[in-house]
Amino acid sequence: MMKKNYKMKRTISMKQFVVEFGEGLSKHMKQRLLELGERCILNRRDESHILDLRHIEHLKYECCCGSEDDAVIKKEYAYGQIVVKEGNLYLSQDCVENEDIMLSPIVAELYSSMATPEEQLEEGIVGKMIDESNIDHVIDSILKVCPKVSAEHMAIIAKYITVDSVKVSK
Repeated sequence: MMKKNYKMKRTISMKQFVVEFGEGLSKHMKQRLLELGERCILNRRDESHILDLRHIEHLKYECCCGSEDDAVIKKEYAYGQIVVKEGNLYLSQDCVENEDIMLSPIVAELYSSMATPEEQLEEGIVGKMIDESNIDHVIDSILKVCPKVSAEHMAIIAKYITVDSVKVSK
């Protein structure tokens, strides 16, 4: 039985992600990942290296989830799952889906458009590698559909995080 890490942060910023997992990443990849930092956060469960990408404000969208009465409920989008394995980044088309979270439609499109081969990463998790050849496409695709944060939220976080103020080392 695996020992549970109670000290592990379940929600981390993109800056924290780059610090924790970015050792083998190029400066360009780190910079592109940090561009998501103003809009997205990462959530993880028991495995520190499997993270779901979600909007920082937890915006909810209407969803008809096939219930008997076809009631419309609201759920938050997950913009994919990032898996770190042996220093490499992978995009999986899976994520935690429950009564509060659903997978964004962009993820299937993005995943199928990636030219890198599928790899078995964990039991039940298949992904495609994110590298220099496709990092721009991945980040641009997510930024295209992930809404900008509200002015109110930006005012709150502006003094704490800006992409320009983050020092990226190689």
